Amino acid sequence: MSGKVVFRDVSFSYRPDQPLISHLSFTANPGDTVAIVGPTGAGKTTLINLLMRFYDVDSGDIEIDDVNTKTVALEEVRRQFGMVLQDAWLYHATIADNIRLGQLEATDYEVVDAAKTANVDHFVRTLPDGYQFVIDEEAQNVSLGQKQLLTIARAVLADPKILILDEATSSVDTRLEQLLQEAMDRVMQGRTSFVIAHRLSTIRHADLILVMNHGQIIEQGNHEQLLEQNGFYAKLYQSQFGDADDLGTE
Repeated sequence: MSGKVVFRDVSFSYRPDQPLISHLSFTANPGDTVAIVGPTGAGKTTLINLLMRFYDVDSGDIEIDDVNTKTVALEEVRRQFGMVLQDAWLYHATIADNIRLGQLEATDYEVVDAAKTANVDHFVRTLPDGYQFVIDEEAQNVSLGQKQLLTIARAVLADPKILILDEATSSVDTRLEQLLQEAMDRVMQGRTSFVIAHRLSTIRHADLILVMNHGQIIEQGNHEQLLEQNGFYAKLYQSQFGDADDLGTE
C-alpha cells in the first residue's frame, strides 16, 4: 500500500505579505502515525490542505511515494486519502448509502463488514430499518459520536493509503469515545495517518509528532524525545497534564 509522504522545503502563504509556512521539511514513512500539534493558527489545518492540494505550495515540493503531487491530477491525489473530521458529514440518504460513499461499488456484505470494523454495526442494528434507516436532512437523528463512527466506516470501505483524522472526541461520552478510539486504531493499522491532535493519549503513541507554531515546525520527534528536549511541547504537556490531557488545539 505504501503511503510515504515527504514535505521538502515547503513555503506557503494565503497573502504575500503574511507568510504562514516557511521552509517546512519532514518525512512520514509508510504506516507512520504523524500527530500535528500546536496552538490555534499554528498552521495545522493549512498543512493538511497543502497535502491534499486544496492549495498549491508557493515553493518546495510535496511527494507521495516519490511522486510530486503537482505532477498528478487533483482527483488522483485526493483519491489516496480518507478523512475522519471533527465535523462529521453525512447526507440525506440511508445509513448504507452514507457508508457506501467510501466505495460506490461496495456490496452489502462489504458495507456491513466496514461498519463492524468501525464499531458501528451494533448501533445500526438497533435502528428501525437498520442499514436502510434514512439520515434526515440535517443529520440530527444520529448523535455526533455515531456520525463519526459512520465516517470511519466510510474510510474503512475506501481503503485509502493515507488517513487524515481530526481527533476531537471530547464532546462524546466515555463509552462512545472508547469505541471511536478503537475504531480509529483499527483503520489506522498499516496506513500512514496524519492526526490533528487534541488529546495526549493519541500523541504518546505517534511515530512522529510535529509541533507547529506560526507555520513552522519548531520541534519534531516522538513523545519521549520531545519531553527530553524540555521545549515548547514539554511545556505544553506539563501545563495541560492535569487538565484531562486536553491540548486545547484547533
